This record gives sequence, structure tokens and C-alpha cells, in this order.
Amino acid sequence: MSRHRALRAKVKRGIAKWPVLIVVFVVLIGLGWLVLSWAGGVLDRRSQALAQNCSEGDSVLRVAATPSVAESVAEVARAYSKTRPVVYDHCIAIEVTSADSSAVLEGLTTNWDENKLGKRPHAWLPDSTLWANRLSALNAKLVGAAPKSVGTSPVLLAAPEAAAPVLKDFRWTDMPEVTDWSKFGQSWGRFSVAMPDPATNTASALAIQSALAGGKGPVTPETLGSDAAKASLTKLAAAVPPEVPPTTRDALARLGDSATVNAAGFSVTPVSEVDLFKHNTGKEAPSKPLVGVLPAGPAPVADFPYVALGGSVVGETEQRAAQAFREFMTEPAQQIILARGGLRVESTQDRPSPSPGVSWAPVTENLVAADATTTQQISSAWASADRGGQVVTVLADVSTSMKPRLDKVKAALRGQIDRSVSGSFGLWEFARDLDGSKPYKQLVGTGPVTEKREALRKAVDNLKTTEGSQLYSALAACYEAAHDGFVAGRVNRVVVITDGSSDGGIDLAALKSQLHGTDLAISFIAIGGDVDKAALTDIAQTTGGSVSVVENVDGIDAALGQALSTKA
Repeated sequence: MSRHRALRAKVKRGIAKWPVLIVVFVVLIGLGWLVLSWAGGVLDRRSQALAQNCSEGDSVLRVAATPSVAESVAEVARAYSKTRPVVYDHCIAIEVTSADSSAVLEGLTTNWDENKLGKRPHAWLPDSTLWANRLSALNAKLVGAAPKSVGTSPVLLAAPEAAAPVLKDFRWTDMPEVTDWSKFGQSWGRFSVAMPDPATNTASALAIQSALAGGKGPVTPETLGSDAAKASLTKLAAAVPPEVPPTTRDALARLGDSATVNAAGFSVTPVSEVDLFKHNTGKEAPSKPLVGVLPAGPAPVADFPYVALGGSVVGETEQRAAQAFREFMTEPAQQIILARGGLRVESTQDRPSPSPGVSWAPVTENLVAADATTTQQISSAWASADRGGQVVTVLADVSTSMKPRLDKVKAALRGQIDRSVSGSFGLWEFARDLDGSKPYKQLVGTGPVTEKREALRKAVDNLKTTEGSQLYSALAACYEAAHDGFVAGRVNRVVVITDGSSDGGIDLAALKSQLHGTDLAISFIAIGGDVDKAALTDIAQTTGGSVSVVENVDGIDAALGQALSTKA
């Protein structure tokens, strides 16, 4: 038995090798993963360090914001800076300036005045797409990307405290009809709405659009050309008080300084909700806040679009940074900042507190806004109705190069003639040897549009192209005739539609020597890329006019509306 035990004791069991190999393999994989992770982390940290070192240096993104939201946008910019943004190896800093939209538009489309406005911006945040549309009508290349709303603000009627409760059932469509407080059972006398120039004041422009819409909108060219719309514009213009402040801000100040209803010379004025909030809580707030009344029915809304600008002065880094900042502004945390500043945003119901005079009443239905072209036409239609209308002489290029564009030009002119409520209108054409040796011809002398509408329509329909241009000689003759027929107390202007440069006759210096100053503005609608923009800009600035650059003739309607909207 002991022998058997001894034999069994000498037997040795071997250890299997495959489990050991598996363990070693797993350990090696783990070590490899750790090494790779460490190496990757080093590379990431090196990459981040290189980026944060901003190998291409620093870059400033300049944003011009309308005054009512400039403070909030600056707060958002500070939050953005804390994220240490880097674009194309540039460290990005945001610089926000407060600037009226009318001043920004003028600067972008003429000569930017750094002494008045600071350095030229790379992005713009006006209070309404109306401004982006105007910029596009003047020079579409200056709009670098489609505008994107960062918040909204309904348009209200700002009223003295005593008057506000009386207007609880007021509708925008009442504006042309209501002329006396007796309509509301009051003995305060005349009821009037101060309407600062809608070409430069968004609230006025949207209020007029609401008055014409008659419901939820939108206003269309057909609506605008109707007898009902013309009648409403005529009544609304007639109801405007004798002295209207130039801006909504001025109208609010005068209304707030008035001790009694109508003491300001008018009863109420349109204003965006955020502008009223800023007025009532700002450094120069009135002792008694004005009260915002939300009229019944669809509400016109200012949409505060962020516009990334284009053009040769905006580099690729600034373009990308502008788009990145736009996306940052629409994130929930930043939307709360804008809401605290008085804008309405979808992601929060936060409202500023205290907010004297502003109830933040719910908006149940928004007015459907008119399209860009119709919006411009509304402004020009108002300009034709306000204070007797304008005195406009159109000088149309009928040289051969205009042939593929002439039908669109004729349609735009016909539309303007049909929509004009009052004022005066005249039509000239220019090309070589149109009238004997003269490179121009007066087709309809400038006079009351209501009397000359049929003659103007016929003249437009008969426009045909021929050889040559001789722009400067034709413009000198047309300008002199318009100067001789100048009507005091009205806006007088010459509008030139052309797609080329002058090819004979007098030169630019000779033309400029015949211009009389800025009382009679010359504005140009330049179609295509063959115009001498520098020369046209020189003439326009000499006379206080403007230049609209239309790359495609489809934009002629909007450009004509823009040219006739401003009170140059």
C-alpha cells in the first residue's frame, strides 16, 4: 500500500498555458489603451494649448445693436467671451456698440463715419427685418447671411396714464377712422396718432402696415393698390398732427412730459414694447410712466434680426465668428438674458421686474408681415400721401443694354404710379439722339399724379430701347427742369434708373458744376455690374440722395420703393 502511495506522490500535474496567455494578452491590451489614451490626451492638450495661444492672433467682432437691446447684447457678448472662442486660430473678442438703425443703414451704404459711429461693424442687430430688407434693396452684397431673429417685441400704443384704459378696445384699423376722443366718450378733443417717419422708425412702419391689413395680413401689392387702401392712407395722413417728432424716442419724450392728454400736440404714438420699457425705466424716465396699450386683433411684431454683414471689409474670420455668435445668442441661457432686457423669446416667459407701464399682455395672434418688396412699397405709398406727397421726376435709361430689363422697370414704374395717393410725378427717358440731337426727352411733365396718372401709364407702356447713353447730359437737363419746378414744403427728388455709364456728352465735373445743393436730391437705382458706382455715389452725396445697387432686375421694385421712402 505504501508503494502505491509513493508512486502517486511522484506524479506531477501540469498547469494549462492558455489561461495565462489570455491574462497576459488582456493586460497588454489594457496597457496599450492606457498608452494611447495618454498619448491622445497629450495631443489634445497640445492642440488646445495651440488654439488657446491663438497662433493667428486676436480678432475683434464688432456688432452694432439698436439702443433698446444694446445693453443686453453686450451682456451676452461677455458671456460668450468667457467661453474663450477661437475661430480659424484667432481668439475672438466681441465689441458691441449702440447705434440707431437709420444711422447704421446710411453708414453701410454711403461712407461709414467712425467719428460718429465707431468702427464699421461685422454684424448688425436692428429692431426689425425692415432694416435688413432696406439694406438688401440698396446693396444685396452687404448682407452676408440670412437674418435670424433673436427675440421679438409687439408694437403697442404709448398713451398717457389717464388715456390708456379708454383705449382697451382700440384696433390698428381704427387709426384712419378715429379723429376725436368723443368716439371713446371723452371730451379731450382731437384724437391723433403721432407717426414719426416710417422710413426711419420701425413702430410707425408696422403700425401703418397693420392699419392697411384689415385683419391678420399680409398686405399685398393688390391690397396696396386698391381704392380702400388709398382711402385709408389718405385719411391716416390727414389725421397726422401738424408737428410730428422725428423719432419714436422724441415722441415718447414729448408725450411723457405732458401733464394732460393731448398736451403734447398728439394723443398717442406707436412704440415697440421693449422701447417703451426702456423709456419708462431709463435714466430719463418720466415721473409718470407712459402706459402701453396692446390694440385688439393681430399684433404687428418687431423681430430683432441678427444680420451677419458681407462685403469686402468683412473677412472670412469675422464672417465665421459672426455666425458663431449668432448661434450662441439663440441658446437658452442667452435667451434668458435677452428676456430680462425686455424682449420676448420662446424658451422662457421671464419678464423684467419692475416694469412700470408695461403689462406684458399676451399676444394671441401676430400680424402676418408683408414681403420685402411690398414693405418697401408701403413706405413709398405713405411718402406719396404724407403732407401732400413728394415731387418726383424719374429719368429712365432706354439705351440698348436695358432691353432685357425694360419690362421689369416698366412694371415697377406702373406700380408706383398706380399706388401713389397724392404728390407729383414726372417721367423722362435718356439715350443718344432721342429728341433731335438731345440725348433725353421729357415724356410727361412733373405734376399732380392724380391728374397725370393716365398719361404716365401710357408713357411707361411706350418706353423702347435705342442706342447710346449720355447719362450726364440727360441728367443735367432733367435736374434743371426739376429745379425750376421745385415745390417748397415738399420732398423734391430726381430718381435715375440706369444699367450703364455715360458714353458721351458732358463729363462728371461739368454735371456737378450745375448742381444746386441738397434741396433737390438725386437718387440712383443702378442695375447690374456695369455702372460707375463711384461716380453715381459722388453725385448722390453731393445732392443728399442715395444709390441702390440692384444685381438682378427682379429687385427693381424694392429698390424703387426704398428710393422713394426716405425723406431726403
